[in-house]
Amino acid sequence: TFDFWKKVVFTDESKFNIVKSHGKVTVWRQKNCELDKKNLTATVKHGGGGVMVWGCMSASGVGELCFIEGIMDHCSYINILKGHLAKSVEDMGLTGHTQDNDLKHTAHNTRLWLLYNTPKYMQTPPQSPDINPIENLWDVLDQKIRQRSISNKNDLKTALLEEWANISRTVTENLVKKPRKIEEVIKRKGGPMKY
Repeated sequence: TFDFWKKVVFTDESKFNIVKSHGKVTVWRQKNCELDKKNLTATVKHGGGGVMVWGCMSASGVGELCFIEGIMDHCSYINILKGHLAKSVEDMGLTGHTQDNDLKHTAHNTRLWLLYNTPKYMQTPPQSPDINPIENLWDVLDQKIRQRSISNKNDLKTALLEEWANISRTVTENLVKKPRKIEEVIKRKGGPMKY
């Protein structure tokens, strides 16, 4: 029920590119006109650069947003949790925590840290449908920053921080309140689904 999920803190990492480079672009065109310039879009290798972020959210709002420098392993993940999770949980007035089953999340050191520093946490099975609502929040954030002019990493970081701070409690509450993914996973008994 929502009473259970509204007490949970959801965490995850995501990458944001300076130029949106993932996904397909659809073009309506006449037959045999696929190579006309008006039907083509320029591409930028690897999104022109980007930043990795860690963030957390709950039904009561968003927590801190942290930029990840370099490759994140279990040690840097624990440092992020130490530096940002407790304050975010306190600011949101919550106690739970959930994460996906990425290797850095399931490393022995990470599990020990979580055991001693969080009252309880939930893990999802590897290669399972991602039922973490923060995945939907990353999409909301991406749509917001795409409305801005971004030409370098500093612009991107500024846009991310400002738009993250502007995410309303209504948005996060709706993401947690309507656990469509969870209902779909149960309905499909863990099988393939549209999400």
